[in-house]
Amino acid sequence: MDYTPDEIMVVCIARQVRDAEIVAQGLATPIVAAGYLLARRTHAPNLYFSSAIGQGVCREPAPLKLLQVESLWLDRAIMNIGFVRAVADVLPSLRPLEFFRPAQLDPRGNFNNIAFGRNYHQPRLRLPGTGGIPDVTTFLNDIYLYVPRHSRITFVPKLDYHSGLGHNGKRTHGSGPQYLVTDLGQFDFKGTDPNIRMRLISYHHGVSIERIQTKTGFEFDIAPDIQETQPPTDEELFLLRNEIDPLRIRNLELLSGTRRRSLLRDIIKQENDELRLEI
Repeated sequence: MDYTPDEIMVVCIARQVRDAEIVAQGLATPIVAAGYLLARRTHAPNLYFSSAIGQGVCREPAPLKLLQVESLWLDRAIMNIGFVRAVADVLPSLRPLEFFRPAQLDPRGNFNNIAFGRNYHQPRLRLPGTGGIPDVTTFLNDIYLYVPRHSRITFVPKLDYHSGLGHNGKRTHGSGPQYLVTDLGQFDFKGTDPNIRMRLISYHHGVSIERIQTKTGFEFDIAPDIQETQPPTDEELFLLRNEIDPLRIRNLELLSGTRRRSLLRDIIKQENDELRLEI
């Protein structure tokens, strides 16, 4: 069965999830949310969810939505704790699995979500910001990363700003990023500290190692047993397309410009139509 870059990314994320663990979801990460929901519907039915959207911990996850997503998470919360308390108090104790999306990433897994350009007061582009990334990446062991559009814009030899802690030889807690998935392949971070580096472990169907290297702004290591990424199963694709994300909200992370605006309008219209039918 044919599949798309967003679908292989969701499936790869789902396969990193272990049953009965706590998974943390960010504010605008539908690819990650779809991966968690897919894991829950397949091999990990006993997950707990720490949601930045609902600012709490949930046993029952909210479906992928745009218009009602805050209330959906809040209605399902076991407890509501607020964002600051979650980052400062709860997450250090629970130590969940969390996926971050870096705007810039260096060979050792340090990353930047602050701005592009070295002049902080007049950057080329101001990014969404760090949220709790500088806090939690100093102590979490299960830091995972994802990049929907693999390019030299994201993969750089030196960051403009440093907001997420990687393998920099100065870490006293936590273990740094363990895994990365992009629309081209999967990576881990291997080596002896202070020489831990990003390493390609699989390439997606139709993608060559040479293409991945061309789109990366630095040399990465290659695993000796590198192979093509295991494709999605028919069950995984059916669940994702028909039950988990039939509106294709996950694609908002891969598209830009006119195509993204068009999809956003379509999703909002379909969700509004669903709400009217419920009323």
